[in-house]
Amino acid sequence: MSAHHDGRPLGADDTRTILDDALHAGRLEATEAARLGAHLGDPGVRGALVDAAWESARKGRGRVVTVSRNVFIPLTNLCRNRCSYCTFAKLPDSPEAHTYTLDEVAEVVRGGVLTGCTEALMCLGDKPEVAYKSYREQLARDGYSSTTDLLVEACRVAFEGDMLPHTNAGILTIEEMERLRPWNASMGLMMETTSQRLRGKGMPHQYAPDKEPARRIRMHEEAGELKIPFTSGLLLGIGENVAERADTLAEIRRISDAYGHIQEVIVQPFHPKPGTRMRHASPLSDEEVVGWTAIARLVMGPDMNVQAPPNLGAEVLPELLRAGINDWGGVSPVTLDYINPEAPWPTLPGLRELTAAAGLELRDRGPVYPDWATGEREDFYDPRMHEALPRFVTPEGYARRPETPSGEEAA
Repeated sequence: MSAHHDGRPLGADDTRTILDDALHAGRLEATEAARLGAHLGDPGVRGALVDAAWESARKGRGRVVTVSRNVFIPLTNLCRNRCSYCTFAKLPDSPEAHTYTLDEVAEVVRGGVLTGCTEALMCLGDKPEVAYKSYREQLARDGYSSTTDLLVEACRVAFEGDMLPHTNAGILTIEEMERLRPWNASMGLMMETTSQRLRGKGMPHQYAPDKEPARRIRMHEEAGELKIPFTSGLLLGIGENVAERADTLAEIRRISDAYGHIQEVIVQPFHPKPGTRMRHASPLSDEEVVGWTAIARLVMGPDMNVQAPPNLGAEVLPELLRAGINDWGGVSPVTLDYINPEAPWPTLPGLRELTAAAGLELRDRGPVYPDWATGEREDFYDPRMHEALPRFVTPEGYARRPETPSGEEAA
């Protein structure tokens, strides 16, 4: 599938026809998504697009917006990839390099439980043992043959510590996902982009073998074969063009249609970071981020959960709600966003107030959405996980309201 923008102007009547057709069909096709994306500088196009996305979101998701109170556990910040925009990955000899012990995992989980968190987000670099001998030796000393061995045990510790793990470990094989499935409520891999061009010389993913689009697509498909509730998403502004953004969203939708396992799609804007090769790159404008969020809603359709991380769009949160999101993602009262440590989380009371100002209601969820935690989805969970879910969610599928000693209620 390949979208393209043919350069034609886009008048008000054309825009209305495209959007009416998308609302009627329940989806926006890639070619039209690229065409709209090329005209986001036109306030009329952007306004009509946002209005249509709001209508789509309310039709499919009602007036509830969700958030997951979580702890972020960066199990290891070693990674074999060298993306041009990343500050998460460290070299083994860096003083900031760290791989968690199981005792450290348990300590973070205890803090999460005390503050009413439900989700333990396991986030780590791709296959560092492939690149670093010293790390392989460390794993062997600790009794592990791979990072996946450590990850499986970390998820078990989190689950037995009374939290629901969600793993985002980069590229995993189908066998590795099968091993992780009994201890995870959900898993994820940002598609980021389907652009092969960005793997080329001098491009952001030149030194990132795990950003090969075919590899990421295959993992999405294998997660579908295993019936794992799955998170995907689009990374905005790393050098991709409008057609590549549209293609990425269309590919996520194709996989979702084929397997039915994608429960949320994240629209994540790139922010340049000091110390990276892309530190001088220009991020997308707020208008473009809002516009592409609305396009994502319309491409994915009214029933998909569409998320915008609130710490990465702090200046435009009301506009992101208008653009059709129905989820704020994970917000932690305990830990940083270790991928974007410069971007602090909003407070949950502040997020609740902002959501209410848009005429919407903020509710807590776990790593699985309410309509995934209840109903006819038993085959999407290992029996152990399916049996445990009622401890964490209400009969309606929302996170049980935590008793928080800090006095701050969950949303």
